[in-house]
Amino acid sequence: MRTLIIEDEKPAARKLERMLSLFPEIELVAKIESVEEGIEWFSNNNHPQLIFSDIVLGDGLSFDIFEKIQTKAFIIYTTAFDQYTLKAFKLNSIDYLLKPILDEDLSGAIEKFKSFLPDENSGNVQEIKQLIKKEKTTLSRILVKIGYNLKIVQTHEVSCFFSENKIVYLQTSERTYPSDFTLDELEDVLDEKKFFRVNRQFIIHSDYIKNIHTSPNYKVELNFQPSEEITVSRDRVKDFKDWLVS
Repeated sequence: MRTLIIEDEKPAARKLERMLSLFPEIELVAKIESVEEGIEWFSNNNHPQLIFSDIVLGDGLSFDIFEKIQTKAFIIYTTAFDQYTLKAFKLNSIDYLLKPILDEDLSGAIEKFKSFLPDENSGNVQEIKQLIKKEKTTLSRILVKIGYNLKIVQTHEVSCFFSENKIVYLQTSERTYPSDFTLDELEDVLDEKKFFRVNRQFIIHSDYIKNIHTSPNYKVELNFQPSEEITVSRDRVKDFKDWLVS
C-alpha cells in the first residue's frame, strides 16, 4: 500500500516511519514537511493510497493541501489536538490519532483502512466515503486561545457552550473562553450522552445541572452557567426529558 507521511517535526516523522516499518504491506513513498511542499508533491506525483498527516504545519494546516488538491487517498490524521475532528472527517479522513501515537492505535487505524479498501464484493469509493462520514466522532478536548497563549480544555470541564454575538463560548469553573466552533458543529462531535442542545443558543452538560424548573416552561439552572436560568425550547422538551434518563 503506497503511503505518504506529512509531518513537519522530524523526530515525530522518524518515529512514525519506524512504527510503519513493522507493517510489511506499507510502502512509504515520501515524507512531506509543509503545505507548500505538499501541494507541489501532489501536483507532480502519483497519489498514494494512504496518508498519515499531522494537521498543524509550519506554514499552515495540512487541510490547506487537500482543499487545493483533489485526492482519492484515505487520510489518517496524527495530531496533539482533537479540536479539528469535524473538519478532518470532511476531508477523506478514516481515523484520527492523538500524539503520542500508541502501537495498538496505529495497528487499529491500519486495519480500519484495509476494511475500507474496495474489492469485487464492495461498493464504490463514494459509497465507502459516505459510510466513513456516518461514523460518530467524539470531541474530548478543545484548544482555546488566551491572548498569545493556548490552553487545552477538557470537554468534561465544560458546563455549557453558548452563542453570543455570533461567537460560541464555552464555560468552565475558571472562566468563559471563545471557541472556533459553531453550535451546529459541536452537536455533531460532542458526547450526546453528556451534552444536549436545549435551544438555539445553549448546549448544556448533564453533570453541571443544578436544578430543573418544570413550570411554566422547562428551565435549567447550571453550576458555572453564564446566566441564572436557561430555558428549554418547547419543541425540545420531550427530547430533553428522554435525554435526562437515557
